[in-house]
Amino acid sequence: MARSLPNPPREPVRTCVACRQEAGKGALVRVVRGPDGTAMVDRTGAAPGRGAYVHSTSACLETARKRRALERSLKTSVGPEVWAELVKTNTQVEQ
Repeated sequence: MARSLPNPPREPVRTCVACRQEAGKGALVRVVRGPDGTAMVDRTGAAPGRGAYVHSTSACLETARKRRALERSLKTSVGPEVWAELVKTNTQVEQ
């Protein structure tokens, strides 16, 4: 009798708020609205609060900013420090 190997764990799928493409959770950056109502980048992917995902590419970040996609999804304003951190994440990914 042959034993079957267990299936490998599957990565959760999330949708980018800018381009609306689905991708694995690890390929996207999570921005979360914390309990105090402020938006922040969630590097762990496990911070409590309402989350929105975006690709860390220049095109998706620019689209999200123009369309105010993160603000609409999180139902709060996203400050310039969050955008600066997202751009910094983008430059780290491209290198």
